[in-house]
Amino acid sequence: MNLHQTYEHLPIDISVDNLTNMKEIIFCNNKEKKCIEFKFSQGVITLHTNYYVGVDWLKKNDIAIYVAPKLNEERKETDYFHMLFSCMKHSDISAHSKDLYEIKFDEQYIEINQKQDLITPLLMIRYLQVLKSVVRKGLKKSYYRVEQNLSSKIKGKVFVSKTLKQNIVKNRLNKTICNFEVYGVDSIENKILKSALKFVEFYLAKYRQFSDCFLPLLSFCKPAFYEVDDSFFDLNSIKKIKINAFFKEYKEALDLAEMIIKRFGYNIREMDKKVVRVPPFWIDMPKLFELYVLGLLKEQYGSKIQFQAKGNYGEPDFLLITETEKMVIDTKYKRI
Repeated sequence: MNLHQTYEHLPIDISVDNLTNMKEIIFCNNKEKKCIEFKFSQGVITLHTNYYVGVDWLKKNDIAIYVAPKLNEERKETDYFHMLFSCMKHSDISAHSKDLYEIKFDEQYIEINQKQDLITPLLMIRYLQVLKSVVRKGLKKSYYRVEQNLSSKIKGKVFVSKTLKQNIVKNRLNKTICNFEVYGVDSIENKILKSALKFVEFYLAKYRQFSDCFLPLLSFCKPAFYEVDDSFFDLNSIKKIKINAFFKEYKEALDLAEMIIKRFGYNIREMDKKVVRVPPFWIDMPKLFELYVLGLLKEQYGSKIQFQAKGNYGEPDFLLITETEKMVIDTKYKRI
């Protein structure tokens, strides 16, 4: 595999020989949003990156491209992580991050250096924000089946063959293996949420540069899953889960948990590697910058700032309405 690295919004000259089977890359199936496009001028073909960062296949399973945050005139890289953590620490702002990124789990993974992994911290902090809402409301209880070796009683369905092999032949005549329903928090959806939480906790312990942002959320969420056993579950069963309207936060929490578990290929030890394998992904930098500015404005003006207020002729980025000021505020993510 060949991996080419560049920065967002910088053109790259491409030889005609390398263009075979290459195609433009669009963001979230929106043809108006092009992560990678080819432009032809005076016989020269150039590849143009736009305001998206990430990694993807230019030529399937052969040539990949990694687009890093852009450089300004002082040749310093945009502080992506500072912007991300600054805005995502506000739970009401992180709720606007659903269309901030795209991850292509169905495509072959690409090897990059761990420092180039921009998507994992975003997924994890968003997951903890949503999980905090789940925990604050209380974990959902439901009926689920369990198998236990009961003493001196029978409950539910008796497993005769297992009881004979594990109990009768060993002279444990008062023991019976039964399968029955119980009501509690140890359900499949809570098992999945706890498993993803363990990935987050392991990631925090390994990459402590993110700890200041993550740890308070982790400390809040972790105790709620004490009674949940995540030793075994089938992730495919997530498709069969029906979400109650009262527990609507579970839908996004389970979606994010599934992304995190798939990101590491179900193996928590994948985090130990300096070279990591990630699915192709893209992050919308103008959207991230918009949320970053929203966070700064919220810290200064609180509820006096309105985000993307509906208007007769479109949606302005921000409205500031106070007793003395009425302002329309716009953001532009572009080179200085």
